[in-house]
Amino acid sequence: MIQISAFADEISADLHEQIAVLRDVAIQYIELRSVWGVNVLDLSETQIGEVAEALHNSGIAVSAIGSPIGKTPIDGPFEEQLRRFERALQLAHTFNTPYIRIFSFYPPASAQEPHDPATYRHEVVRRLRELTARAEAEGIILLHENEKDIYGDTIARCLDLLHSIDSPSFQAILDPANFIQCHQVPYPDAYDALTPWLRYMHVKDALADSTVVAAGEGVARWPELLATLHAAGYDGFFSLEPHLAASGQFQGFSGPDLFRRAAHALQGLLRQAGFVT
Repeated sequence: MIQISAFADEISADLHEQIAVLRDVAIQYIELRSVWGVNVLDLSETQIGEVAEALHNSGIAVSAIGSPIGKTPIDGPFEEQLRRFERALQLAHTFNTPYIRIFSFYPPASAQEPHDPATYRHEVVRRLRELTARAEAEGIILLHENEKDIYGDTIARCLDLLHSIDSPSFQAILDPANFIQCHQVPYPDAYDALTPWLRYMHVKDALADSTVVAAGEGVARWPELLATLHAAGYDGFFSLEPHLAASGQFQGFSGPDLFRRAAHALQGLLRQAGFVT
């Protein structure tokens, strides 16, 4: 059974406005990335309690912790990443989700363009294996996102990581727009390659010039992708991340009205594909 989730901080920094818009568009899950302009890993215990209570009272659950783990240069201090990762594990348990979204590190801060990802591959794999071992011990699944400019931003390097880590606790997110921005073909190429590990979808689209648009308005071939997912019996989350007003390194923004437009676009595509009636 599929479920729709969302990066609700794309709606507003305010928790209650996030919840109001999610309920308005009948979305019952949130991929928790930030609230009140504070990253999820930096929220205080008091703030976490307020978020948990508000979501519970609204009938909204957490699909994944949208952490920024691995969105740092590969030559940065790993100890700090491990400390923040332990917080992510705690929050996954707090919000009763099996998933934490992660990344596979940027090139070294000292790297000169053009850089060769092969030069830091070993350290990327070493770090991801450590994170995966800790997640596995906690019964948590790490979802690797194919973010632009990290090690795993191409299809080939995503596959390299998935084969190298080789763990049920390290699985894949497919973000079609991110692949487009890296000059990769999300469907059928990325979908066909990542299918054995595909557990989660991020929903946004892009034009050939990398401009982010609502699903179905770009070159990602969302209708065909959804039809294939439906035929294959996909059972997972579609998480809205529209980026329709702004797109940044750590967070995008759409605002309430554009978010509603993106939600309606996805819901229409899901009906067309046969996921919902």
